[in-house]
This record gives sequence, structure tokens and C-alpha cells, in this order.
Amino acid sequence: MKRDTILSIRLPTAKGAQEFAVRQPGKFDRPKKPFTRKALAAAHVVADPLSPGEPWLDAAIDWDATLAYRRHLWSWGFGVAEAMDTAQRGMGLDWPSSLRLIEKSVKEAKGIPGAVVASGAGTDHLPGGKTFSIPEIVAAYEEQCAAIEKLGGRLILMASRALAASARSPDDYGKVYDRILSQVKEPVIIHWLGEMFDPALEGYWGRQDHHAAMEVCLSVIQRNALKVDGIKVSLLDKDKEIVMRRKLPKGVRMYTGDDFNFAELIEGDAQGYSDALLGIFDSIAPAASHALSWLAQDGNAEFREVLEPTVPLSRHIFKAPTRFYKTGVVFMAWLNGHQEHFTMVGGQQSARSILHLAELFRLADAAGLLSDPELACKRMKQLLAVHGIT
Repeated sequence: MKRDTILSIRLPTAKGAQEFAVRQPGKFDRPKKPFTRKALAAAHVVADPLSPGEPWLDAAIDWDATLAYRRHLWSWGFGVAEAMDTAQRGMGLDWPSSLRLIEKSVKEAKGIPGAVVASGAGTDHLPGGKTFSIPEIVAAYEEQCAAIEKLGGRLILMASRALAASARSPDDYGKVYDRILSQVKEPVIIHWLGEMFDPALEGYWGRQDHHAAMEVCLSVIQRNALKVDGIKVSLLDKDKEIVMRRKLPKGVRMYTGDDFNFAELIEGDAQGYSDALLGIFDSIAPAASHALSWLAQDGNAEFREVLEPTVPLSRHIFKAPTRFYKTGVVFMAWLNGHQEHFTMVGGQQSARSILHLAELFRLADAAGLLSDPELACKRMKQLLAVHGIT
């Protein structure tokens, strides 16, 4: 797709400022029919910059802008994975705020034909820095699952920091998941979030080795296959995901959570493919939607042509320390006019350097994802000025 240069901007590099040519945005069409892959976007929240509370302590949310962003994602054919890691769950967004967010999103979705919401249930209302008994962890999961189901919401079982800190063996994980899965009203998505996203989850499933942990997780799924819609694996390792995908019981989906290798995992191979539940879809929704529409028409070459330029952008946003990827997600939303400020819950807008954000700008342009280049350049110059760069 040929795109003409229309603007230029001086952007910083480690070797000094350089002129950068900004091109026309890509041309992406909204879907005319359903995708052949299930695709959910883990959505960010828009902070309220005018809240009188302390940004590091209080989760102040601009509800109107936050819900508007969900409508944006639905309009491109994506389901919304609500109150997940991308919404800064556990990094600024507490359980009471998460439940309010879930309530608002579920209500909003009811007024939009075909809109899908699945919401994160975990144990994050338990205080950190402590260990708990298995019955206490089960009760915490039950509390959040019941609250979401009461709202008419569908469940994503999030990984539990409390369980990771308290479990003494893989059997403890089995006891917790077996108990919760026996009670859910509808099949759920289980989320295995790797330690690169949250260091507190290292050794999840009671094993340090991911392949050994995979076998524990698979045993839980096999025992409860009728209660599991799918498993989202966020290990940033395509080979491990493919190995696990091929071992899943029939009817249980693999939802890729690999923001490094999602394109090839979604396209799949002769033995199968991954559906997707991705934080990067928040930032690349127009391109990803357009690509998935091509895939639905067996246009694999066109799918790759559209989606492959987004992979370097995603790898940059999710580079180590990966847990700070939310800063890049919100930065993209600000550049593209979906929110009026670059402020985040917990003050997390400071988690990435100006050099990181400048490179993100370049990669977003390369993917055709600066929807209004003039606005994006204006806002980038404002941010550079704050950093003393003119």
C-alpha cells in the first residue's frame, strides 16, 4: 500500500534529534461480516486528570471517555476483555473500580447489537504481601465471579497473585480451579499470565518450568473441559503456545496472548490456529480488523500484508519491562484523539522514556496507524516540549 509523505517532525534518538517523514494513514475498512477467529481486545481505561485525588493512590476514571473507547473497539468487530491487565488491573485499578467498570461496560454492550464483553475475575481484593489458605483463595474467586455473573457478565479467570504466593504444590492450583469451574454458569476463559507481565506470578501452576506448568494447566482443563471456553496464554513464546494448542481437548480454544507473535499464531498452520485476546488490539484495532476480514475471505496474503507491519510496533510497546506496556497503549490512544490527555491511573504515563515514545511514534506511522497525522504531530510536539525538546 503506497502512502505519500504529508508532514515531517523532528524526533529524538539516542544520537540526537532527526527529521522524520510522516505518511498518510492506512486505509482500513470496518468488517462487513463476522471474523473466522474469535477476537477480543483487552481495553485500557481513560484516567480523569481533573480528579482531586492523588494519582498514585486513587483510581480516578473518565467514564465517558472509557466507554467511548469500548464503542470504538466494538465498531471494529472486537469483543472487549474488560478489567484485565491492560486496564491496569493490579497496577492502579482496584477491585471496586474494576467492578464498577465491568458494570458500566456490560450495560453499554446491551445497547449495541453483537457487542461482546468478558470480564476479569480474580483475587486482587486480598491484601498483598500475605499468604492465604486455599479455602480463602477459593472464597475470593467466588466473590468476584458471583459479582460479575450477577451483572450478567461472562468470566475470564485471571491468574491470582495470592495463589502464586500461597500454593505449596500443583495440587493446590487444581483444588482452586476445580472448585471455581464447578460453579460457573457459563464456560470461561482461563488466563495464564506469565511472569514477564507480572513478576509476582512466576512459578504459576506450581512449576518454574513452563512446559511442566503447562501439563498442570492442561490437567485442569481436561477435567473441566465443559466449563472452559478457552485458555489465554501470555508467555510471549509462540512455540510453547503451539505445543499447548495441539494438546487442548476438542472444543477448547487457544486464545493467543502473545503480543510478539500474534500474526502468525492467528493465521495458524495445517494443524490449527489461535483465536486472540490481546492488549495490542487496543492500539491496532483498525489494522487488525481489516486483516481479520481478509482472513475470513481466505485472503491470507492480504492478512499478512496488513498485519505484519503492526508486529514491530507491538514488540516495541511490549518490550521489557513488559508490565509497562500500558503506557504505550494509552499513548497511542492519545495520539489518535481518543482521549484529550496523556495521563494514566497510578501516574503510569511516566513508565516509559521519551525515546521509547518517539520510536513508538515512528512504528505507528510505519503501520499506518496514525489516523490523524496532523493531530498526532501536534501532540507529539507538546510532549517533546514538556521534556525540554523543541
